[in-house]
Amino acid sequence: MKHLVEVEPATETAGPAYRNARAKDGLLQPPPGLHSCWDIFRASVEKYPNNPMLGRRSVVDGKAGEYTWVTYKEVYDVVMKLAASISKSGIKQGECCGIYGANCPEWIISMEACNALGVCCVPLYDSLGAGAVEFIICHAEIQIVFVEEKKITELEYWDTHESFWWAIQ
Repeated sequence: MKHLVEVEPATETAGPAYRNARAKDGLLQPPPGLHSCWDIFRASVEKYPNNPMLGRRSVVDGKAGEYTWVTYKEVYDVVMKLAASISKSGIKQGECCGIYGANCPEWIISMEACNALGVCCVPLYDSLGAGAVEFIICHAEIQIVFVEEKKITELEYWDTHESFWWAIQ
């Protein structure tokens, strides 16, 4: 099965353009009633509340063990509590929230809490260096940041910044 199809040939200055084979004639439209990432997550919770959604793999003596899973409903419940906390802190729809940390279940939970409130989620990647993280925070007008606990010490020099620093575990 072919997954990509060429939709525009190469030119003198650019290579060919490709698109997913299912969208070869144009972008796919979302199903009715699903207009945002939040709608998709909420619909998934309604349809699959007891299915596993996020997993964490234990590591014992340097060896990967079994995954421990949380269901869509369990994730939704935490997301709603976190969204309420974000809302109480004064963050409004359309404002920006940064997430600084490794990909993990808490990253997804933080993102979905932002989606629930219509808050723009801005990933902060330290692979570009601490200066890039500071640049993004300042230029994206980020109001609040979720920070992985082990990265908090990297950000101590920003404690005068007006953003709130929250630790996620």
